Amino acid sequence: MDLTSTIVPRSDQINADDLLAGPVTVTITDVRKGSAEQPVDVVLDIFGPGRPFKPSKSMRRVMVTAWGPDSKAYIGRRMTLFRDPRVHFGADAVGGIRISHMSHIKGKLTVALTVTRGKRAAYVVEPLPDAPLAAKSPAEQAIEAFAGKGIPVEAMEAHVGTVRAEWTDSDLAALFAWYSEVTPALAAPADTTEGADQ
Repeated sequence: MDLTSTIVPRSDQINADDLLAGPVTVTITDVRKGSAEQPVDVVLDIFGPGRPFKPSKSMRRVMVTAWGPDSKAYIGRRMTLFRDPRVHFGADAVGGIRISHMSHIKGKLTVALTVTRGKRAAYVVEPLPDAPLAAKSPAEQAIEAFAGKGIPVEAMEAHVGTVRAEWTDSDLAALFAWYSEVTPALAAPADTTEGADQ
């Protein structure tokens, strides 16, 4: 059982505790005007319009440096958010949301951010692919699985009687059935015993 859903805080925005399980990569679906205290609501595909990301001034500076001031350009772009336990509110370390990766940047981005009054430090954001990596097709998964066992595509094509460009769902089912047959044989250790009792 995944306990992540049981520890989600009730809120009208995402907060650092939402990222206790680890970083999350999101796609921006909208950017709206927020309140006087938190002037920007960034709507994300995963959390939806009811729980926007309300970036701190530092993270807004990162976004403007990376993507420019026009929020319309942000829609469809991606970023990875993480919980930084070092973020302070007053004297207390309460944790906050930071951006570690962003799409639509040419390379590593370094921004000078204010750490404390009168002190600035370099903040680095890594590039993220502009689009999510495409999921592998069943045929590609099969080829990769068989390659891991040293079985070439040609042998797979011979087994189903057709070239991979023409594989049907039934051909793939036959290949995966064959894979389950050959895997135990390939994995079984050789019998090196001599004179073992029968």
